Formats: sequence, structure tokens, C-alpha cells
Amino acid sequence: MRMIQGVHHIAVKTTAENYRPTVDFYTTTLGLPVKQSWGNEATPFLMLSCGDGTCMEILPPMPGDGPVGDGGPLPHVAFATDQVDAIVEAARTAGLEITTEPRDGELCGQHIRTAFLRGAAGEVIELFWVKG
Repeated sequence: MRMIQGVHHIAVKTTAENYRPTVDFYTTTLGLPVKQSWGNEATPFLMLSCGDGTCMEILPPMPGDGPVGDGGPLPHVAFATDQVDAIVEAARTAGLEITTEPRDGELCGQHIRTAFLRGAAGEVIELFWVKG
């Protein structure tokens, strides 16, 4: 049975110096429209549409971040799935580290369920379900 429905988003973490150039590159140079934004006016979190249902998430710098932010400039890949809990249990059974247990939340008026785990190579994976 296929649990993953595709890539939901790829996150790009910026520094204070490259936040605006990063946003400008993706929105102006590449023409990706802003699908959602949240956070504050100076450095909002942005979800940009890639045109095929996937998104590019631009993460602003956060207090305490190192030179390129925690996890580097590509801190995680998020897979779209409606089976967050089942995948977490399968990953746990496989001996993988669950860094954030499944949790419900709201993002820009959408009800979501997410979880984070560390893959076998150390990569950070987010499981992302936009509940209907």
C-alpha cells in the first residue's frame, strides 16, 4: 500500500542577510506565487506554489540560529500523506528516531496533522496532512 502521496513542500532556511534575496529569487526571478504566509511582517514564513501541487517553504532566521540555521539551508523535506500516524509507527518499528510525535494544528486556516522523524541517513522528514 502506498502511504506517500507526493512531496508537500521543501523547506529553505535563510539567514538574516539572505532572507530578502531568497524570497526575491523565488518570487520574482522564478515567478513562484505566494500561496500562504504567516509569522510577522518583517520576515514572514512563506509557502510558494511550484505549480504542480508542491510548495517551496521559505523559513526566516530564528533567534539562536547558526550561520545557515539549524539543519542547514535545506532543513527538511515534507511528504504529503493522510497516514501520519501509521508512518510514524512503521518508522518507530524500523528503529528510526521520531523527533516530533504526530500532532494536530492549524496553518493559515487549514487543519493539519504533522510529525517529524530522522531518516536512516540522518535526514529530517516531515509528514504533512492537510485534513479535508
